[in-house]
Amino acid sequence: MRFDHVAQQVPDIAEAVEWQRATVPGTTVLYQDATWALVDSAGVRIAFVLPEQHPNHLAFRVDDAELERLAAEHGAEIATHRDATRSIYLRGPGTVATEIISYPPGR
Repeated sequence: MRFDHVAQQVPDIAEAVEWQRATVPGTTVLYQDATWALVDSAGVRIAFVLPEQHPNHLAFRVDDAELERLAAEHGAEIATHRDATRSIYLRGPGTVATEIISYPPGR
């Protein structure tokens, strides 16, 4: 397991990306559309997400087998996303969710 990204809910994806780029020099946009964006800022991957689509969360990357094991252990349903990643969200104490995510082979 390794850290993948932190996600922050924002009301406007484009505005959040532009603010991040202006505030943290060298920020690179890895992906952006109207509903979410992924940027690299100083070596940290940040996802900007809409509140109705994703919770604020920390994401940790695992392989498919570990995702399957953790989903079964926690009784969580695995969701497949439009970029072919698969994940579960787990909630512990506090307000920040934890996403466990696996990527398709080669990514």
